[in-house]
Amino acid sequence: MDFDTASQSLSPSAASQHPNLRLPATCDPPSEHNPPKQASWIVFGATGHMGRSLVRAVLSHGDRCTAVGWTQENTMEQMQKWQDRSCLGLLCDVRIRETVDMVIKRSIDHWGSIDIIANCTGYGVIGACEDQDDYDLRNQFCTNFLGTLHIIQLSLPHFRQQNHGRYLIFSSTAGALGVPGLGPYCATKYAVEGLIESMLYEIDVFNIKATLIEPGHIRLDEPDDVVVPQPQPTTITSAPNHLPLRPNATSPAAAITASGPPKPKRYGHFWVKPNPSPPYAPLSSPARHAKRMVQWLNDRQPVSAVKSAELVWQLGHCSYPPLRLLLGSYAVDSIRDRLRSIIEEIEDWKHLSFPVAPSAEDEEKNNAEEASSSKKAATEQQEGEEMQEAE
Repeated sequence: MDFDTASQSLSPSAASQHPNLRLPATCDPPSEHNPPKQASWIVFGATGHMGRSLVRAVLSHGDRCTAVGWTQENTMEQMQKWQDRSCLGLLCDVRIRETVDMVIKRSIDHWGSIDIIANCTGYGVIGACEDQDDYDLRNQFCTNFLGTLHIIQLSLPHFRQQNHGRYLIFSSTAGALGVPGLGPYCATKYAVEGLIESMLYEIDVFNIKATLIEPGHIRLDEPDDVVVPQPQPTTITSAPNHLPLRPNATSPAAAITASGPPKPKRYGHFWVKPNPSPPYAPLSSPARHAKRMVQWLNDRQPVSAVKSAELVWQLGHCSYPPLRLLLGSYAVDSIRDRLRSIIEEIEDWKHLSFPVAPSAEDEEKNNAEEASSSKKAATEQQEGEEMQEAE
């Protein structure tokens, strides 16, 4: 399936009619012969690249959706622009457990039940591991990992009670391979992958499914997309926009268009750490790979957000979802190459993980000892029988 093309932008309705945008028949996706039932969704991170396209895809198929923005990046007035009979706009900070709980309870009260939860939140700091301070590290883990855990822990009781539910957790190719310049971000995605894979064993008995979605580089390609202009990835001089602002930082909400649903920012959820330390300052430094990659891609990201959103909607309605869904040839090729290298390394070093085969001399000695032990046991048994006969 090819969605790594710079083809003309598709609307969500057009994408749903695209003949090649179909999940494999083995997962029993929705189709003319298998029409889906109307479902109620919660999409966390609904104002980001994928979240925004996913909300539109959900609504275009007639499902109901709670679109959740970030408390310190969006306003309720903006979220309410999206609101209609099929869409409820709310705000939360996934790091704060109480705000996640409020979103889930309000959604259940509004729709009656929740069937599918998609988590598109997350952010990464671009910079060498050594240069990222405690603030950067903690906030990436609190947002990407603990935020996911909060969503799961607070929604599982509802899913268990109704004996069904679906989690669609946006991970990343960075959850399967290391990327220089994104070390802590990769660590958070590895943690999310381990969490979901472990949790599946626990919740399958309750008819609850989960899929990790690993997209490649995603471009904004909805026909009416107007992004908040940024000439290059944002440099962190204050806290990331959806985190508590550091002193003297101004609210980012003023930079976002006031009409209609909140517009996404071109570089989404990555922030550049300013002033790299001398060992990592050269432009050719591996630690600056992630920044070079984002700047080079600009608007040439190969994976379509609209087409990806259509596949994710199908994933929410299919009967047999996979553990992982990779989106785009970059994700497929890079993760497959990574797995191949792991297998090759295992094969190269596996001889150190098993006992060394005994030499011929040791084997002969062991056989002699076994023979002696067997002879001794037979002698003792014979003597015992003779004593019994004598008695």
